[in-house]
Amino acid sequence: MKATHVTAAALALCAGLAACGSPTPGQPAAEGSGRGPITFLGGKFEAESVQKIVDAWNAAHPDEKATVVLLPESADEQRRKLIQNAQTKSDAGDVMLIDAVWTSEFAANRWVAELTLDTTGFLPNPVETGKYRGKLYAMPVFTGTGLLYYRTDLVKEPPKTWDEMKRICEEVLPKQTGMSCYGGQFDKYEGLTVNFSEAVASAGGELLDASGQPQLTGDAARQAARFLADGFKSGMIPKEAITYKEEEGRVAFQEGKLLFYRNWAYGYEAAQKTDGSSKVNGRFDVAPIPGLTGIGAGTLGGNNLAVSAFSKHKRTAQDFIAFMTSPEQIRAFARTSSMPVPLASIYDDPEMIKKYPYLPALKEGILAAKPRPKAVRYGDVTAAIQESAYAIVTGAKPVEQGLSELQAALGPLLK
Repeated sequence: MKATHVTAAALALCAGLAACGSPTPGQPAAEGSGRGPITFLGGKFEAESVQKIVDAWNAAHPDEKATVVLLPESADEQRRKLIQNAQTKSDAGDVMLIDAVWTSEFAANRWVAELTLDTTGFLPNPVETGKYRGKLYAMPVFTGTGLLYYRTDLVKEPPKTWDEMKRICEEVLPKQTGMSCYGGQFDKYEGLTVNFSEAVASAGGELLDASGQPQLTGDAARQAARFLADGFKSGMIPKEAITYKEEEGRVAFQEGKLLFYRNWAYGYEAAQKTDGSSKVNGRFDVAPIPGLTGIGAGTLGGNNLAVSAFSKHKRTAQDFIAFMTSPEQIRAFARTSSMPVPLASIYDDPEMIKKYPYLPALKEGILAAKPRPKAVRYGDVTAAIQESAYAIVTGAKPVEQGLSELQAALGPLLK
């Protein structure tokens, strides 16, 4: 489910190599031309589907081939590795996959180059994640927001509120063995920032106001924090969920250990498998995440493609991004992967909706999703959120104390 690109003339499809400034097949790019072989620092998820796009690029660009190097699975480790490369001005990666929320930090530090690509046909929210001070520095390639996975054989209608979810669990779980109510991503990493942000937004609040100031001492933040803290204390959220990242929780849901699970859309395809890896295939569906008084507000997620400021082949790197996010390649990717893409037309395509029935609802959710704090010092901001949120959900600190400390910590980081 993806997107469009580069100026029509510039890409005129880079299949016409010369038209894109590519060297004649069989001739190496001139030194200093900004063209040549590139390295793509990508993610492990959907690596096989992504590799097919890279293979198509390489077939059309024999003198500007892309080599994929996989980054660590953890988002925090990915960021650490990319920043390490940037701080040493390494040209080891020409194109890199970055979390949508890292754009401001990477652009402000001049670790990525400005892009001149066409975003026509993309959903607006994902495009905004690639901008810094009004300029495009990263092209959205994956997008999405949180969804509630639930067991259709045990739940008639998905809950719209937290109280409804609790009530359903109280009715269903006594008849089940080894099943808990709800899970999300609660380990101390980026997923906790996402889940905490979603809880606050789903209670009608926001982490930051319109002027960029933290809003962690209001009723919405307190109600969100109490929902999570009380969930762990009461057992509504199982104790082991404190170690959940996306994959741990996905596996738990597929093994029948959770009635409800918050995850991204990518997990839909895995839960459908009939190879024995999923005990819930044919017995689950997805819905918008619940909130305090009604349907909640998800956090806008996703990944973008950026060109390293230290690449020696920036022209090839930008053309590669344009190729990867072209409608043709995005559609090809969407046919083999449930990872949501930013190309708007995918969400209205009857063929794709038949394959992924949740697409219209996901589009609505993406358009309504709230972004995480857009901060130049995002690494420090998310670390502060994780520290306080973890203390709150584990009961190490009372809700009011944890939120007050987070309010004080974020102030200086957001100036």
